[in-house]
Amino acid sequence: MKKPNKKQIARIILILLVLLGTICIMYVPAFKSKLTQVLMLFRSMSVESIIGYIKSFGTWAILISFFLMMFQSVIAPLPAFLITFANAAVFGWWQGAILSWSSAMAGSLLCFYIARIAGRDFVEKLNKNFSLRKLDEYFDRYGKHTILICRLLPFISFDFVSYAAGLTAIKPIPFLIATGLGQLPATLVYSYVGSNLTGNSQRVMFGLLSMFALFIAIYVIKQIYSERVKRESAK
Repeated sequence: MKKPNKKQIARIILILLVLLGTICIMYVPAFKSKLTQVLMLFRSMSVESIIGYIKSFGTWAILISFFLMMFQSVIAPLPAFLITFANAAVFGWWQGAILSWSSAMAGSLLCFYIARIAGRDFVEKLNKNFSLRKLDEYFDRYGKHTILICRLLPFISFDFVSYAAGLTAIKPIPFLIATGLGQLPATLVYSYVGSNLTGNSQRVMFGLLSMFALFIAIYVIKQIYSERVKRESAK
């Protein structure tokens, strides 16, 4: 009898984890209640609520924040910037930036491997609101630059891009490098602003930061396009 390879074993483990999660949601009221609370927390779009939630865990706050970021990564497209703002307010801007950056990296890598293990059909079912075909075109044109561009835009689910990247031939290390470089500027800016803002001013700054990210993305796209034109002209 042929022994299962590593990918088959990983797929079996993933299926078991999904089944376990489903059973907990259906038959463990406490688990379902906590999950519902976290989902409502994100849907409220309230930084103050997330700050209060993280602080309520006391010495476990850092770990809870880390898992919140990973959770939002898997359940795309929940807004990661809310956690980044909250981390800065709770832990300070540079400590919060490190926490947000590292946990987002871990979440992105988790999505990457889930997609690589589970395959395209699973990713499409998990993210019904996004078109993998469109992302396929971007990855074919720009490769790992796609990751960089999408991370700069706060309204594009980078978590879904992480899933899509797992379906390509991109290796984990180049993926992590592109992820880290792409998310670092926004993480630093969001963390610094988040540590100095409260109430309605956060909405104003989020709008300004969104415009800032858009300008950066346009510049990056223009540079990539110019390089492509130069390469085609040189042929």
